[in-house]
This record gives sequence, C-alpha cells and structure tokens, in this order.
Amino acid sequence: MKILVPVKRVLDYNVKVRVKADQSGVDLANVKMSMNPFDEIAVEEAVRLKEKGIATEIVAVSIGPAQAKDTIITALTIGADRGILIQTDQDIEPLAVAKLLKAVAEAEQPDLIIMGKQAIDGDNNATGQMLSTLLDWPQATFASKVVVENGEAHVTREVDGGLQTLGVKLPAVITTDLRLNEPRYASLPNIMKAKKKPLEIKAITDYAVDVVPRLKVLKVTEPPKRTAGIKVADAAELVANLKSAGVL
Repeated sequence: MKILVPVKRVLDYNVKVRVKADQSGVDLANVKMSMNPFDEIAVEEAVRLKEKGIATEIVAVSIGPAQAKDTIITALTIGADRGILIQTDQDIEPLAVAKLLKAVAEAEQPDLIIMGKQAIDGDNNATGQMLSTLLDWPQATFASKVVVENGEAHVTREVDGGLQTLGVKLPAVITTDLRLNEPRYASLPNIMKAKKKPLEIKAITDYAVDVVPRLKVLKVTEPPKRTAGIKVADAAELVANLKSAGVL
C-alpha cells in the first residue's frame, strides 16, 4: 500500500508572528520555519502504518519555495521513502493546493492520503476536504485514531457528543488531529539516511492546473491587545460589573 503525505513549510509555532510594516502580510524574513505540526503527525502515522507492515511506500509532497526542500527532508528523516517538491514562490491558495495534490495523486496512484487537518499559518482547514471532493474519494477528518485493515480505514474522530468512528473504503483521504500521535525525534542515523533518499523537484507548469489566485488580501493586522482583568470582592459585584458592561 502506498501512502501520500502532503507537508507544508510554515512559520515555526514557537516564533512570535510579526506583521509587515505595509500590512501586506506576515513577515517571514530571518525567522525559523518548520513543518506544519499537523502534517508532522500525518507523516508519523504513515510511518507507523509502514512499521506494522500495512504500508509499503510513503511519498511526501510539498508545494512551496526552494527552502521547502528542508521540510521534505524532515519527512524523509521521520521515515518517508521519497519526496516530491512542487517548487514555486507564489502563495498558493487551498483550492489550488488541492488541485495540484489531485494531479500528484493521479500520477502516484496512492491507496491512502494522510494529511494535516489544517496549516497553522492560513488556518483554513479546507484542503483535505477539497482534495477528497476533486478525487471523488471518501474522507475522514480530524482523526484521533486510525486502523487500516481489509482495504478499509476505521477512523475515530472527536465530535461534540464524544467519539465517532467512521469506516471508509480505500483509496481515501484522512486528515489528522493533534491527539492522533506524538511524532518521533529525528535521530542522527535517520538524518544521514534522509539525505540519500530520492527527492524530485517539479514545477507548477508540469501540471495542467489552474492556480490563479481567487482571493485578495486587503490588509493584515495584529489582533488587539487584551485589556487587563479586574478582581471583584464577591458575586454581587461581578453581576453589577457585567450589567454595567452590557453583558447581562
């Protein structure tokens, strides 16, 4: 079984986000970038399926600038077998990403696509669902547990009422939640092995896909600073303050 895992290069979650002076976007100059945490979980889950003897090959694919090669190398270090980088300096929107991934899937013919439910930069939570629709494959989102057997994936997901388990026939698209697993640390031997694994560089023009932007960013601003809280002596004062603020 072949598994395709899309991975994205994003601003590291430990870095404080800064807005550009012209408010055109987020300042990415001279800041640490890393793999999207949800995608890292997806790679880990694919590797665990391979360690169980269920998967035979894991292909990591990323869409982004030349530096996104490091993101794929991270996936190869965790345990992916080969990588594909669709190189572009253009900011690709979720629909265009889904179209490109569809083209990759049609070329690679994977049995399963495991991907993060969302990226921590755009926070759209849309690409997995769009990809499933374009491929006409079943989908199971927000996976907190994945069991693959007999040509079917049983996915447990958290919903408002508790836990829900879905059974989807392969090929399918699964998006991962944070509670699915804890990604392993990269060991030195695996880092050395990753550098020898195949990594193919592609261009967007290699795929007959429309990636023309459909959205326009008007302005990016930082969220307003939170005001300090106050202490109240008792419940009566709390209710009085809420009433004066118009909450009650």
